[in-house]
Parts: sequence; structure tokens; C-alpha cells
Amino acid sequence: MIKPMNAPLRILLSNDDGIHAPGLKVLEEIALTITDDIWILAPENEQSGAAHSLSIGRPLRLRELSQKRYTVNGTPTDCVMIALNKILTDRRPDLVLSGVNHGANLGEDVTYSGTVAAAMEATLLGIPAIALSQSLSHDQEDAGAYDPARRYGPDLIKKLISQTWPHNVLININFPDVSIDRIQGVRVVRQGLRNINDNLVKWKDPHGRSFFWIGANRDDSPTEEETDLEAIHQGAIAITPLHLDLTHRSTLETLKLAFL
Repeated sequence: MIKPMNAPLRILLSNDDGIHAPGLKVLEEIALTITDDIWILAPENEQSGAAHSLSIGRPLRLRELSQKRYTVNGTPTDCVMIALNKILTDRRPDLVLSGVNHGANLGEDVTYSGTVAAAMEATLLGIPAIALSQSLSHDQEDAGAYDPARRYGPDLIKKLISQTWPHNVLININFPDVSIDRIQGVRVVRQGLRNINDNLVKWKDPHGRSFFWIGANRDDSPTEEETDLEAIHQGAIAITPLHLDLTHRSTLETLKLAFL
């Protein structure tokens, strides 16, 4: 990783759970084991499921909460874009960390996740980026909920930034929902795919009107081996490199021939 000589590593933190999220505090703890030049810009409110969306139909309000700590009424992508283009103009960060998300981002989650999107935006803008997510039991909020990320995050990030990965690749890390003494190692695996089912639940409100709730019937069981879903299911930490180029190469060549 390239940085100015004699300068500490500069890290930008963001997330999709909001500026007051406990996972962001854990991420700051993790970052402080690497450097003291830490900048934070996170959404004012929770933006889970925002994916790689931009706020293009309304003004964005940036607020400085304290030195090097900001919030904006927008999406994770907005946050990273503003931080890199309007705040850190004297020197861009050497690394962007996003998370630690409340809940895993596995399989097809990466297309919905605001946590992954913040890392994706940084990658598009030329900054190495890592997304971190902590698998949690439903509504788990106890003090030790983020212990796997807190314990293993610093060493994993230090090892990752000692490596070189392509400029259009971001790293997605998921920590399992087990105590730190039960973690079954670290696995570098590909993105998996869930058993896709009806993820909608239809209920009625107190007035008798129907409404739908998305995400109530998720099936996190793995469908294939050597995937992020399998690793987390078996109690291991999952590391997955994600490529921004979504082109399917073999189909590209097939279609070229078809349209000759």
C-alpha cells in the first residue's frame, strides 16, 4: 500500500447503520490499532439495504460533529463520495473501512448492502477498501456481540493491506456469530448463493390493513461448498474478494459470435 513517506496511514471509516451504530465504534477501535489518523463520515440514519444508491433528488447536509468526525443525511455512497471529494482534499485516505455491519453480508447480500457499497464507491474512486460485517442473532445487542470482529479484525486488516490486490477489487469480511474461542479459522472463499425462497411476510397492522415485511424468511444455509455462506455456517471467518467488473466473459464471447 502506497502512502506519503513519514506520514501515518490515513483511514476513512463509514457504514450503513448510521453514525451512532455500535458497529462503527468497534470499527474505530479496530482502526486505532493501525493508525491514529482516522476520519469518519457516516449516514445520519440507518441505510441498510441502500445498496450503491446516490441521493440525486434532494440536497445533502453535511454536519461536523467533532474533529475528523462528520455525518450526512444520505447514503453510504454519498458519504464516501463527499469525504473523498470535499473533505479529504489535502490528502486522500490510504484505506477505506466500512462497517462493522449489524448482521452478515453474504451471498447476494453484497448487491443490496450499503456496507459493501461504501467500500465499492471507494474502490471506484481508486482507494483500497474493506467491508466488515458481524453475523448476529436476531436483535442481538449485548456487549460481546461484536467480539469476533473486535478480536480478529485488526490482524486481518493488517495482513490484507500488506498484500496487493487489483484496483477494481474490494474485500468483503464476515465474522461468524460464535464466541471467539469457537471460531473455526479464517477462510478465503467465493461469494455464495442462498436457497432463494419467498422472502416476504404478509401481516396486518392494528387497523386491519395488510402490509409486507421483507427479510423475515431468509434461509442462510449454504447451497455450495467453499463459499462465504458455508464458512459462516461452519463458524469460520469468511474473506471474499469482490470484483467490480460484472461482465460474464464467456457469454460475452458467445454473443459476439452471434452478432457477427
